[in-house]
Amino acid sequence: MTEAASRSRSTRGRSLWRLSAQRLMRNPGAVTGMVVLGVLVAASVLAPWLTSFDPIALAPRDRLQPPGGAHWFGTDAFGRDIFTRVVYGGRTSLQIGFVAVTISTLIGVTLGLVAGYFGGTVDQIASRIVDVMLAFPGLLLALAIVAILGPNLLNAMIAVGISASPNYARVTRGAVLQAKELAFVEAAQQSGARTWRILVLHVLPNVLGPIVVIATLGVANAIIAGAALSFLGLGAEPPTPEWGLMLSDGRAYLRHAWWITTFPGLAIMVTVLAINLVGDGLRDALDPRMTR
Repeated sequence: MTEAASRSRSTRGRSLWRLSAQRLMRNPGAVTGMVVLGVLVAASVLAPWLTSFDPIALAPRDRLQPPGGAHWFGTDAFGRDIFTRVVYGGRTSLQIGFVAVTISTLIGVTLGLVAGYFGGTVDQIASRIVDVMLAFPGLLLALAIVAILGPNLLNAMIAVGISASPNYARVTRGAVLQAKELAFVEAAQQSGARTWRILVLHVLPNVLGPIVVIATLGVANAIIAGAALSFLGLGAEPPTPEWGLMLSDGRAYLRHAWWITTFPGLAIMVTVLAINLVGDGLRDALDPRMTR
């Protein structure tokens, strides 16, 4: 491949990404999702400056106070401020989402790249591994992995990441099967470029679109899965502020102290909705059939 052709392809790629960014910013739902998600992330990062309460310190005298006064979201059975635990819990829940998706992406994309590019026996083996993993519901597979590794926050993130990786592998493999037939990939092969160079510099950039979309939507799924594991006692451990664990703590007080479960539940709902809005916007922006 000539230097001029390489520069032309690079410029065209940047133009496509710039056009996708413009489409994304014209999508009201995606912009709304980004704003809400930005506020949630900022609140989690700035938690020490947003509240003066300790998220884990016990205050028996303040137990089960309803929302109002000094405690905007009320207090739990141990007198801990719910608002404080919600904003601090955002750190844990968002961390679960992003770390789990990073693990899923690394495993799934690598497997999909190798399977799609080499084909043959390699593809058959990789595809059977993916099929076996997809035969189990994602949460059930995550539960099995946590049972093997042991119940804690780190293992929950690993389990959620591994359980979601087959989806990334399947999408990446399909995109690679199309990308490796492109003229510039064949030119790189004919020029004697190393396999890893072709995969990283020529194939991977051309399959990033669908990967970015499913990774964005995957953060929302990972947050829900992480909250589910914590709710079942297999994720974050008390007294860690985490939204799923807070839901579990409030189960016994649903009739008398609704605020213990309502506010962390709303936090999960708003976060997942915001991420899904961004993911839908990215899907539309990166769709080559979109012309507006």
